[in-house]
Amino acid sequence: MTTRRTRPAPRPPEGTPPRAELARQARAVLADAVRIAHWAAGTPGPGTTAPLAAHALERAATALELSPAQVRAGWDRARLAGLVELHGDTARPGWRLRAWDRDDSAVLRGWVALFDAWSLVHAAPEGIEAGAVAEAVEAVPQVLSLLQLSAGPVTVPALLDLLGQRVAELHEERCEVPLDPGRTAPAASAAPAGTAATAGPARSADLNALLLDWALEGLAAVGALTLGKGHATLTPLGNWAVWVKLEQICVAAQSPAGNIEQSAADMLLGCARLTPGPARDEYRAWLAARTVGSAVAELLAVARGEDALLRGLAFEALRVVGAPAEPEVRAVLAEPSLRPYALLWLAEYEGNDPDDAQDVLSREEATWLWVDTAAAVADHGETGLLVRHLDSAVQGTVPALLDEVRAVGHPRTVQVLVALAAAHPDPALAKAVRRAAFQVHTGGA
Repeated sequence: MTTRRTRPAPRPPEGTPPRAELARQARAVLADAVRIAHWAAGTPGPGTTAPLAAHALERAATALELSPAQVRAGWDRARLAGLVELHGDTARPGWRLRAWDRDDSAVLRGWVALFDAWSLVHAAPEGIEAGAVAEAVEAVPQVLSLLQLSAGPVTVPALLDLLGQRVAELHEERCEVPLDPGRTAPAASAAPAGTAATAGPARSADLNALLLDWALEGLAAVGALTLGKGHATLTPLGNWAVWVKLEQICVAAQSPAGNIEQSAADMLLGCARLTPGPARDEYRAWLAARTVGSAVAELLAVARGEDALLRGLAFEALRVVGAPAEPEVRAVLAEPSLRPYALLWLAEYEGNDPDDAQDVLSREEATWLWVDTAAAVADHGETGLLVRHLDSAVQGTVPALLDEVRAVGHPRTVQVLVALAAAHPDPALAKAVRRAAFQVHTGGA
């Protein structure tokens, strides 16, 4: 008998509330969004475009006793948190809404999706160049890290100094050389009065201050921090989320002996960090303890769930089942979220080389699968893996990929693009991805 040593999961900072309490706080932050999502789920044609159609906005405001502005804000949050999904012209309840009252993990993931999209929740000040806004978004993780490491209030001047340093580093990384002393920026004298994006040291400091205020207000709007007089403090939710991102927590592998008696979902999570050979051994042991019919049904039920990582792993386990699973796999071809996985499974079952199996997918199906896989990486993987996932897209170029991702209608598109923009080291590419996320979020072209 051998034992397998695993790295223990990192513990959150001392004083971090239990997950149940963090989930309670997340539910409180998203309370209006949940109410609007439930209203939309129970109302015929509640608002099939984003933002809500005017007549639907009025009906929702009356029914929920909220102002139209509150309804619009709640609707946006509901979409970003995965509480509602738009399928063509139809709004449907998202998987997180169905799990909201019973699944703390779903709640926390929904809130983290909102946290990642803070710059979409809180519009940037008018009159500021898009590049300056993108730089501020790119610098915010360093600001959050300082807040998290300080474990208490941090003064706005200290945060402003850090933001300015990070923006200067971004300029240096791009080899943007400032103007020679004595030279005047040609656009400075022509800029309209009150425009923030003018050149010069004094205006640059003012611009950074304006952008920092916007970022802090945006993060406060999603419940990540609180603002006091001249200082900011992470909330327990914000502190936990930043710690999770800093530690890059992934699903920890369970003890092999414990997987056989687990549910399909827990078994798959326990195998998520194993290499293919040991994982297949775990699948075989789990399958051997069950009838084929019940095992296949349970794996397909997990594949229909909210977690894209489990969807892919469920079909990996079904590969171990082989021929007995073929009728059930073929039967799910009509389900859009499972069709790409089922087509690949059937292609390999019928003898195609795994490297050539992708040829059975249409362009749209391959794009859907790319987004679904990216969602799994965003939820469970490391930043670098999400960036490298770009290379697997069939489109060949990022602009073509973004065009087709916008059109494919995957319910996680916005969250995936926001996560990719936050992770990618190329500022220009990150800006293009962030713009695509905004266009999907707002329903623009």
